[in-house]
Order: sequence, then structure tokens, then C-alpha cells
Amino acid sequence: MDEERALYIVRAGEAGAIERVLRDYSDKKLCEGIFKVLIKDIPTTCQVSCLEVLRILSRDKKVLVPVTTKENMQILLRLAKLNELDDSLEKVSEFPVIVESLKCLCNIVFNSQMAQQLSLELNLAAKLCNLLRKCTDRKFINDIKCFDLRLLFLLSLLHTDIRSQLRYELQGLPLLTQVLESAFSIKWTDEYESAIDHNGPPLSPQETDCAIEALKALFNVTVDSWKVHKESDSHQFRVMAAVLRHCLLIVGPTEDKTEELHSNAVNLLSNVPVSCLDVLICPLTHEETAQEATTLDELPSNKTAEKETVLKNNTMVYNGMNMEAIHVLLSFMEKRIDKGSSYREGLTPVLSLLTECSRAHRNIRKFLKDQVLPPLRDVTNRPEVGSTVRNKLVRLMTHVDLGVKQIAAEFLFVLCKERVDSLLKYTGYGNAAGLLAARGLLAGGRGDNWYSEDEDTDTEEYKNAKPNINLITGHLEEPMPNPIDEMTEEQKEYEAMKLVNMLDKLSREELLKPMGLKPDGTITPLEEALNQYSVIEETSSDTD
Repeated sequence: MDEERALYIVRAGEAGAIERVLRDYSDKKLCEGIFKVLIKDIPTTCQVSCLEVLRILSRDKKVLVPVTTKENMQILLRLAKLNELDDSLEKVSEFPVIVESLKCLCNIVFNSQMAQQLSLELNLAAKLCNLLRKCTDRKFINDIKCFDLRLLFLLSLLHTDIRSQLRYELQGLPLLTQVLESAFSIKWTDEYESAIDHNGPPLSPQETDCAIEALKALFNVTVDSWKVHKESDSHQFRVMAAVLRHCLLIVGPTEDKTEELHSNAVNLLSNVPVSCLDVLICPLTHEETAQEATTLDELPSNKTAEKETVLKNNTMVYNGMNMEAIHVLLSFMEKRIDKGSSYREGLTPVLSLLTECSRAHRNIRKFLKDQVLPPLRDVTNRPEVGSTVRNKLVRLMTHVDLGVKQIAAEFLFVLCKERVDSLLKYTGYGNAAGLLAARGLLAGGRGDNWYSEDEDTDTEEYKNAKPNINLITGHLEEPMPNPIDEMTEEQKEYEAMKLVNMLDKLSREELLKPMGLKPDGTITPLEEALNQYSVIEETSSDTD
């Protein structure tokens, strides 16, 4: 706003407008004055004070518009040591100035479209990567690293061009993965295996914040990476998945920070090609194998099913494989279900991840099946009633959010090797009807994906109860008396016609539409289904 416009509004005399225009005018003038001061050679303490004020003012989009220029952006880049001429970060006294400059740039880039365009022109992403390489191995400058990463995240979020530049030109994937390795202090024991100290201290707040910002930036860089085209890409994604496995097995300074850390790790794992997720599990070492054998021998002989999964020295073991990371993901999923809100944002990513892992990796599917859908013993309650993971997931199969109920049903379906009869055993027909209708499997059968042919084994309790299980509700019901047993034939005929007339009325008033199954198993209006079957019969008759 120029001076003449400001004076005109003041002379108009409206109190609210006067206060507003004076505040905006003074803020703009203050911003301009701060940039003029920052050009000069002033003490570090004065620079920090000026940048702190600028950071607060830069939260207001109206103030930023007139002061967001290329010259002012270059001033901040110089103070943040983002110019290519600055080769090192040796002066510790300058670190507060660098941090405050980066904070200002974060606010300005987020709130100003002009700043976003200038970021492309000034090649800001490349400068940030260069600064990040300078401080990768310097633990005492975590604040610089954190806000450098936050600015990279914002740029890659707001510009697809920068996202592509980061991925291919600037080698952002290995660079950001290395930042995570540094934050977690990872020590590799094999190509894709790291040493986990379960008794070690939690991450510091600074290390946790850096890791979270790196995970968010990596998510943007890898958002279109479902398919791996080169062997080098496959290797890099496996390294990243191994780092994320390590991330899942460590904790932050607080429970909330740990959840935030794991949540971002889950989001990033969803971008990893599913063929590279096999590194989430790993074979046991010789020492762990010996410990597992000892534990198996200690189990009673009547606990055959439980022998598959063993917890030894805080390590979840299944079929000779370390399943700690998968168990963490499962626990994370259950916590998100228990929250009871924000299912689409908080729950669907981890459910989708577990579904794809189960579909592609047999050991992961079998472990999750053992944890989520153990052999049925007590079938007196409905599948959706109770506090087990199965009960919670079955309840989600009828959730009001279509996306949530679809992914919950899909997860259970994959655990059942996409076999309808197995799914119905654990969920009941009523809960599974939506999934089966969408997949064209209301008449039974199995899905399109191939799974191993190992058979499920029913417990004796389930076999004895099976004849009396209600297939719709999926639980054991006492035999109910038949209400028409005591009716005469005339009464039965009367009730039948009454029902027909009621259904006919609902149909004519379009309150209810009779549906039928098409030959492909999907549902359609009854008339259309009958017509399709008639065409098939005529075709078959002509062939004969």
C-alpha cells in the first residue's frame, strides 16, 4: 500500500480501517527497514534480532507482498550461508544467524507465491542440498539441518519441478537417506541390516525433529516411485527401507514424538516399491536361531499353533524370520483404530501398507494371519464384538467412510488368501457383503491373485460348532423354533402372498429394487440379470 492510499483512508475517518491500514503500513515499512539494515555490516546479535522480527512479520501474507523481491531473497540466502561461495560452516557464532535466516525463508516461501517462483529462479533447492552436505556429519548443528530440511520439504511440496530436480539431478534420495542414517546413528551389520540396541537411550528431541523433516521431504521426492526401472534404484530403495525398519524399532523422547516419527515412516514406506519391502523382515542370526530353538522346546506340546510365533529377548520371531518391524506396524495400526477418529488420514496408510506387504510377501502374510486371524475357538460372539484386532477390523468393514471400510475388508481378504469361504469364516457374510459385491464374488470363489496352497486348519472347537454357526452373522446361535411350523397351508399361502404384495409395492414406488447376480458375480437389477442368463442359455442351445 503506498503513502497516498494510506493517507486517503486515514482522512476518511473510519476507526477500524484507520487502525488496519496503519498497522499494515507500519509492518511493511518495518520489513523494508529490516532488509536495509541486514545489508550492512552489523554485529551478529543485531542480525539475529532483526531476523527474529522479520520471522514474526513474515507470517502475514499482506506484509510479504511488497517486500518479496529477488534482492531481499538474496540477502536471506547470503545470511543462511546458501551461496555457493561459502565453503564451510566453521564459525559457531554465525549459527544463530543461519538458523533464523532459514526460518524466515520457510515462512516467506510458504506464504508467498512470488517467493516460490524466485526459489526456482535462484536454484534454492540445489543450494539447500549443498548446505545439507556440509552439516551431515556435524551433530552440533542440528537446528541448521532441521530448518534446511523443512525448507526442502516445502519446496518439494509446492513445486513438482523441484520434486523431480531433487530426485534425479540433485540425488536427493541417497542424500536424505544419509541424513536419516546420521540422525539414527545407524551401524550396519549387513547390506540391509542394522544393529538395534533395545536398551539404548531414546532419540534426542533435535535428532527426532531432523528425522521427521527428512522423512517428510523423502515422501515428496519418492511420491511417484511405485515402479523400479533400474537395479540402482532397487538398491537405493532397499537401503531406505532398511533405514525405515530401524526407525520403526527405536523411540523418540516422548510417546507423541515416537508416534509422529513412526507415522511419517509408514507414509514413506507406502512409496517404496513393494518388491523392496522384503528387507522389513530378516533371517535370524545363528545366535538368535539357537535361542528360538530353545524357546520352542520349552513350549508345551499342546501349544502347537503358538510355536510358530515366539517372543525372545524383545524379538518377535516367526518361521525363522525377525518380525519386529511388522509387529510394530501392527501395533501402530491397532493404536490408530483405538483412537476412533481421523481414520482416513491416520489409519488407511498403515492398512494399505500391511495389505500390500501381505499380498507380495508370504512370510509377512502368514505372520499377520497368525496375529490377526488366529484359529477360531470361541464362536459364541459375533465377529465384530470384542476387543481383539480381528473384532476391531471387522467393525471397520461396515464403517461409514467408504475408503476405510474397503481397505479394512481388503486387508482381511488378503490374509485369507482372497478365498471367500475363509473370509466368511472370520467375518460373517453380512460384514463381508460389501467387499464381495464390489469384487463380483457374492456367489463365492476367490480373488485374482495367486497364493500358496497351504490349507487352514480348523480347531476341534470350531469343527464341533460349525453346523450351528449362522453364516450371515458369523457366530454360534441356538436353534430357533420355525414360526411357520404351526401354521396351516392356508395361513402359509396367505403370509406368502402378503409378503409378495409388500415387496411389489416397495418395488413400484422405487423404495426397493430387486437385484440379481450377473454371470460374472456382480449384482445388477433383477430384470437385467435374467436377460443375461437368457442370452447365455440361447447361445448354449444354438451351440448344441
